[in-house]
Amino acid sequence: MNYFPVFFDLAGQKVLVVGAGAVALRKVALLERCGASITVVAPHVHPDIEQRAAAGKIELFPREFLPSDLDGARLVIVATARRAINRWIAKLSDSRDIPVNVVDDREASRFIVPAIVDRDPVLVAVSTGGTSPVLARRLRERLEALVPAKIGEFAGWLQALRRPARRRLRSTDARRKFFEQLVDGPAAARFVAGDTQGARRVAHQLLAAAEVGPSAAGEVTLVGAGPGDPELLTLKALRALQDADLILHDRLVPQAILDLARRDAERICVGKAPGSVGSSQSEINSLLVEHALLGKRVVRLKGGDPFIFGRGGEELEALARARISFSVVPGVTAAAGCAAYAGIPLTHRDHAHSVTFVTGQTGDDREPDWRALARPGATVVFYMGLARLSHIAGKLIEHGAAPSLPAGIIASGTQQNQRVITATLSSISDACTRAKVESPALLIVGEVVSLHASLAWFNNEPQHEAAQTA
Repeated sequence: MNYFPVFFDLAGQKVLVVGAGAVALRKVALLERCGASITVVAPHVHPDIEQRAAAGKIELFPREFLPSDLDGARLVIVATARRAINRWIAKLSDSRDIPVNVVDDREASRFIVPAIVDRDPVLVAVSTGGTSPVLARRLRERLEALVPAKIGEFAGWLQALRRPARRRLRSTDARRKFFEQLVDGPAAARFVAGDTQGARRVAHQLLAAAEVGPSAAGEVTLVGAGPGDPELLTLKALRALQDADLILHDRLVPQAILDLARRDAERICVGKAPGSVGSSQSEINSLLVEHALLGKRVVRLKGGDPFIFGRGGEELEALARARISFSVVPGVTAAAGCAAYAGIPLTHRDHAHSVTFVTGQTGDDREPDWRALARPGATVVFYMGLARLSHIAGKLIEHGAAPSLPAGIIASGTQQNQRVITATLSSISDACTRAKVESPALLIVGEVVSLHASLAWFNNEPQHEAAQTA
């Protein structure tokens, strides 16, 4: 982040505004709402600012700025039409460690003023880091339509419930879950709709149940994180991440997805890099059971989909044996997501009438049915096949696949660093070696790969190898 988001308590604090035109008037009006003690300095003054001064709402000095005006100021906003003067005042403020904002001059500012959705005491601030105030304003306008008008009153009502909740619920977890039930359930819906009595009744019922009932048992949710792009997460997956107390995640889950989780949730990486030592499946199963038995809401976050080469079934079996409550949130599997972002349809009336998903690493000596995989008119997707790419290609050709059959490797699919290498079955291994492709990568074999050249749309810088035949 270029800026640290923070809200200042300016009640009774001196805020200096240099300039008194229309722009300064907007800043003054905003500062008034938070109870700041406002001083305005400017030789030429907007009539509305004069009226505020006459009414005693602000202190006005109709003259040029003097360095002594900074004395006692906790915040400075500079809004004159003279850039050199603005920057001089900004440097003086900076030398005194007083946060300063120069309107329309991000480089001279120590803080910026965001676009605001005001539902006091709920405030939603939108900032583009000063790059585009118009975009910030448009986002604020959309949020205005989404945030209920009574949400501020609802926040005040929740504040009033904190004392009785603290008195009756001694556990921090119990109090948090109580308030989550209020915010996520019918109490919030009733309050926002104007039924305050109904909301109060629901709250008392929830509080009574939480007070006398045993602590809630923990639960585990298997969540598919998708192939990498955070925007491919489902809404249900996002809710699970934001409700979780603990997240056990794979190594390849992007940080951008982990950042969507509740900030105070504990995170444990249980993945491993190829060839390295990581958590075994039995150790992961034990962690899931252990933390669920402690009453935690655990999310097992897996790349792609939990039930497609994600060992989700094994983990659920362990939870079932331990009588742990569980649920599953499917994710966009790597084959579907990466192929779509590479412009490779997995099925196509002219090229493929079926698609098969195969793991490139079985962990034992078992081999797939290569003859079935080599049949024409089909698409085969190999997960985790990069390390055995030469072996896979050789086996397919040995069992009847044409050496000239199109093949493609998609590395870091759906992410900004996505790479797509296309070649033939006989040349794909050498092509990937030359391109220095690294995991995570997906292998797709079939006529549909030939469509990449014309259908690629995402980060479209295809890296092709000339087709070679055996």
